[in-house]
Amino acid sequence: MVIRQVPAVARAAAILRLLSRDQGPLGVHAIARSLSLVPSTCLHILRALVAEELVSFDPATKRYMLSSGIVALARGMLRRDPFNNLVQPVLDRLSSRHGVTAIGIEVASLEHMVVVAISRPGQAFGLQVDVGSRYPALVSASGRCIAAFGGFEWKEIEKRFQAIRWDNPPTLAQWLCDIEETRSAGFAVDEGRYMAGVTVITAPVAPGTRMSYGLVVLGVSEQLHRIGHMTLGEQLVLEAASLSRRLEIA
Repeated sequence: MVIRQVPAVARAAAILRLLSRDQGPLGVHAIARSLSLVPSTCLHILRALVAEELVSFDPATKRYMLSSGIVALARGMLRRDPFNNLVQPVLDRLSSRHGVTAIGIEVASLEHMVVVAISRPGQAFGLQVDVGSRYPALVSASGRCIAAFGGFEWKEIEKRFQAIRWDNPPTLAQWLCDIEETRSAGFAVDEGRYMAGVTVITAPVAPGTRMSYGLVVLGVSEQLHRIGHMTLGEQLVLEAASLSRRLEIA
């Protein structure tokens, strides 16, 4: 099935994503420049988003920012999402037991994955990860799981792999070996490749025949080495398998 893009909707979504990523309010010209939009077109879309209470406008500064209407939409989605409801206790248990950051991700497409749930340990950890954060789908350990269990065509995977930014990039041959190891073990480990000094371990949650979600733990590489990659990976696989079964009957 061919999905035809609706330009106005695509532009509105791009504006919302930009405002969600930026550190502060933006003026119409800054938004238009960032997204390569005609300023008048950008202004019309912004006014429509303000009317729908998804964006707010400060008349004193002439700048726009996300409005609380976005929060209401997100809460509604999360309340009705069976994975989000089931995964939070699992993440809390993993985070408390091992002192790691534990994350639930949704595989939105081959373009990106989205953080839908998170549990942090008591001690501070410098990596900024929040619910709603979006990452390229093929990055790090989660990307290896998506390549191994996502059911996507290899030609498309290979093309997108070339665009990934890593701190310590693997060659395509190395990455292929990592994917085969992921298929064999049932989980993936990224030790410092995506982010120097950080280890990420992911197991796929597949209520159907393909990976739809993932369980992720991450932390300082030295810490996760001490706990043991195999120990964490095997626990993630067990938890992911249980979640997959529960989602099938949810």
